[in-house]
Amino acid sequence: MAIDSSVSPLPDANSRGVRAALVFALTAERLAAYYEHGQWLTEAQGATLAAEWLGRTKRSLPLAERRHLSALSDVLARQVAGALSREAGLYTVHAMQDALDPNHTSDTAQALMAECERLLDAVEEGASTP
Repeated sequence: MAIDSSVSPLPDANSRGVRAALVFALTAERLAAYYEHGQWLTEAQGATLAAEWLGRTKRSLPLAERRHLSALSDVLARQVAGALSREAGLYTVHAMQDALDPNHTSDTAQALMAECERLLDAVEEGASTP
């Protein structure tokens, strides 16, 4: 039986791309909860969601890292909510949730994913600065 070399293994959970995707997905989840129920998810709730999502692909991150990513998503979600009207916020949440499907793209989601990457990079640069 031949091995299909076109199928690549999943990236490690600690890779930059996976971490940015988690921040993105958690941000979408936080904004949805905020706009639908008027409540923000806690850091612990975000960390639990991240663990559940990672578990679906048999990957994991330590609790401290999941809480860190959850906190970053909280910062971004509150920035987005503070900058947008309710209608624009609902549109943004919809675009983000649609973008969780790899077959769907939008300029809004791509811009927010880039912001997630910038946020991660800024935190990592700050952590490596003496």
